[in-house]
Amino acid sequence: MRSISCVATSLLAAALYAGGVAAADIDLIGVFPGKAVLVVNGGNPKTYSVGNTVAGTIKLTSVGSATATLEENGKRQTLQLGEHFNRTAPSGPASITLHADSKGHYMAQGQINGGTVRMLVDTGASMIALPSGDATRLGIDYKKGQLGYSSTANGVKPVYRVTLDTVRIGDIQLNQVEATVHEGGLPVILLGMSFLNRTDIRREGDLLTLSRRY
Repeated sequence: MRSISCVATSLLAAALYAGGVAAADIDLIGVFPGKAVLVVNGGNPKTYSVGNTVAGTIKLTSVGSATATLEENGKRQTLQLGEHFNRTAPSGPASITLHADSKGHYMAQGQINGGTVRMLVDTGASMIALPSGDATRLGIDYKKGQLGYSSTANGVKPVYRVTLDTVRIGDIQLNQVEATVHEGGLPVILLGMSFLNRTDIRREGDLLTLSRRY
């Protein structure tokens, strides 16, 4: 049996709602193939296999190398080790809370045009910025975008301005978000202000909460 991969200091919490009432608070504390170690409503850690009911109508549908996906009433929520999710009641705004990593950076697991991505929150970036390799993987025909140039440590590189169909992190999904695609000098996707300007941002200690405004 493979050893359990745990991140004891980085608990992930998710609150799932049904009919406007919180159904469960769930912490993901470890994963191994086909199984996840969860703490439900502050109880003792318990190992669940894919397909098991976790609480009420919530089921564990899949497990990744550092993720577990739960489903309730056809709606899925992916828990990522090191992130804190807070699913608000239907009457409230969609939000997500992120934990700072050891370097003080906020990383968000999400989707762009339906493809899975990991992004660095960067309030200094005017737009979402993608390396060209990620853009190609996501099926973005970025060379049809508006061409510009950016000065990098490796010289001047082409930059293309595009519009993303959808960008999602946690419960927040925005449509028609402006972005730039860089052909050099960008090691990670930056979640910039073209997304962040459409959220309310609150920072408390090492927690950063984004709430959708429009």
